[in-house]
Amino acid sequence: MATFEEQTECIVEALFSDLAGEDGSDCRSLETDSGDPVQSAGEPPTRFDPVVVASRLRQMGDQCNMDFEKVSSEALAEVLKGKMEKFGAAVDSLSRSWSNQNPELVYERVFLSVSVKLLMHVAKKVPSMVQPSQLINVINGNSQVRSYIEACGGWENLDN
Repeated sequence: MATFEEQTECIVEALFSDLAGEDGSDCRSLETDSGDPVQSAGEPPTRFDPVVVASRLRQMGDQCNMDFEKVSSEALAEVLKGKMEKFGAAVDSLSRSWSNQNPELVYERVFLSVSVKLLMHVAKKVPSMVQPSQLINVINGNSQVRSYIEACGGWENLDN
């Protein structure tokens, strides 16, 4: 069983592969994924499929309707200029603000949605500045989000 950090890394790598449009022989389209985990012969059945979870994260990001160009945040302004070391601070600030304005939304889900959406937004503007490690570190570094995912039963039980 992979650790939470290892699972997060696999999920983010799958998300980046899809965003980059890379075409590998064993890659599956996130849009058309059936949700059935892939397993090799002789391996025990597994419920964790990073491609399926990445698809769910991408859908969460797609549901985020925040216009980053119109949001006033110092950390966000730095990120939009390509200063990715402020990515975590920008995501946390935007997530808390959005959660406070919409109390019906769960902070942890907003955090995941905003982090994926902001990463996709920056990747379109400054693709050379975006690395999987930025999203991996932001998710793994937020104990509140990690606790939420673990309380759901792990990444494989995170629905959208």
